[in-house]
Amino acid sequence: MLTGLGAASGTQQPPARPPQMTEKVDVSRVVVDVHVLADDGSPILGLRASDFRVLIDGRPAVIDQVRWASDSIATQVTQAESSATNRLDHAPVGLPAGRQIIMLVQRDLEPSRFQGLVTLLRRAVGFVDGLHRDDRVAVVSFQSHLDLWTDYTTDHAVLRALMERRLLTQAPPADVAQGEGPSLSLAFDRSAGRRASSMEQALVVLARALDSLPGEKWVVVFGFGFGRMLSGMVAVDAEYGEASQLLMKARAKVFCLDVTDAASHTLEAGLQQVAADTGGFYARTNEWPGLAMDRLGLALSGRYEVALVKPDLPRGEHAITIQLVGRTARVLARRAYRD
Repeated sequence: MLTGLGAASGTQQPPARPPQMTEKVDVSRVVVDVHVLADDGSPILGLRASDFRVLIDGRPAVIDQVRWASDSIATQVTQAESSATNRLDHAPVGLPAGRQIIMLVQRDLEPSRFQGLVTLLRRAVGFVDGLHRDDRVAVVSFQSHLDLWTDYTTDHAVLRALMERRLLTQAPPADVAQGEGPSLSLAFDRSAGRRASSMEQALVVLARALDSLPGEKWVVVFGFGFGRMLSGMVAVDAEYGEASQLLMKARAKVFCLDVTDAASHTLEAGLQQVAADTGGFYARTNEWPGLAMDRLGLALSGRYEVALVKPDLPRGEHAITIQLVGRTARVLARRAYRD
């Protein structure tokens, strides 16, 4: 324990450590981030607890609170045991403002994929230019392994250069400078990334890094998919199970934009799976890439935080089903939680 005695005697004190930024969770509650979208992709506003029906392992769950949040979850966290009534309290903890967005690009020179990727990355420049000034974007890519190109940054010029040129024509940097605030670069295991030889393994490496960072994250995949045919069915590698669990635990929604120039194809199954499991969506971009980017921007504009009373169930993984009562809309939410 440090006291004033050391200073009085001339002993040099070690520098004060910066405050640790952590995300506290009320262990008696489960918080699920829910996007409710109209047919045009715009969020439906004004919903209350009575508008939702939630099942956990098939049993009705008690909804404690429903809160609309259009700002970044990175600026607010759920405090444990926040009050005598054990209600949820959202309080700032000194984290940077702005959404945490990770762009994961599957690089491939195969013509049916490369041209679609070029087109979509050009569209992504406009998407980035339309982000809030505090939104932080990190970029990773997967080809034969997983690479980090930039830590979270608000510098649109850096992101524009990546999407217009560097991601398509250059090698990834040997070293990535650490950004301010919670750092993906600091959490990212480069050695594991170099060993990741499949998208499933790459998602595990990325999910482990994201799980160590506070707040909700949006992972946008510009890719052509993963999985393989086995006995007439599409199967993903075993590592996917760990990846999906970590992504849900990290509050990371995955939105998959398929760059393949085809109405449908085998590898889309992996993209559809990870989007559905984490509460994002899958969209083809071969005909209307601009529409897919517009849907992405609308989906990221806000969401509901649905706080549930944790049921008395054995510890483990529990399935979550969220439905609307008395209306029709697209509901995006993770499929499970683990305690």
